[in-house]
Amino acid sequence: MNVAVGQSINSEIYVENDYMGNLSPEDLNQVKSIDWVGWFQNWLNFLNLTIDLPQDCELSLKLTGDRQIQQYNHQYRRLDHPTDVLAFASTETDLILPAEFTEPLYLGDIIISLDTAGRQAKEQKHPVKVELAWLSTHGLLHLLGWDHPDDESLQQMLALQKKMIYSLNSFKFD
Repeated sequence: MNVAVGQSINSEIYVENDYMGNLSPEDLNQVKSIDWVGWFQNWLNFLNLTIDLPQDCELSLKLTGDRQIQQYNHQYRRLDHPTDVLAFASTETDLILPAEFTEPLYLGDIIISLDTAGRQAKEQKHPVKVELAWLSTHGLLHLLGWDHPDDESLQQMLALQKKMIYSLNSFKFD
C-alpha cells in the first residue's frame, strides 16, 4: 500500500439506506442524524496514526433490515439467519500499489441491519446510535484486515473499537 502514516486520509464514503423496517421514530431519527462520512473519516485518520493505510480510499455502507442481511449472510457465508454487520473486504492481503497508481483504493462494503442494531441497543441499554458506532467500527476493522478467531483477538478488536468511538468525542461508555 502507498502509505503516509500520520497524514490525513482522503476518503470517499458511500452510504445507502434502504431500510424499510419498523424502528421506533426516535431510533430512526438517531440513524438520520449520524454523520456517517464524518465518522468514517475520523476513524480512518485515527487509525492512520498507528497503522499503514492507503492515502486515498473508498468504502460503502449499506443500512438495511434483517430480511435483506439474512439473504446476504446466506449467500456469502452459508448462514441462513440475520446478523448485525457484514463486511466484505475488497482485498485479502497487503497490496503493493505502483507509484503511478492515483485512484483511491476501494476497501470494501459494510452492511448493517438496523433491525438487529435496534434489538442489540435495547439489550445493551444504550442508544441505537451507540450500537451503530460499534457495528460500524467493527465492519471497518474487518475491511482493514482485523479478525477475531478467538476470544483474545476479539477483546483486542473491541478495545480498539472503543478507542475509535471515543475519538469522535461524542460518546461516553460505562
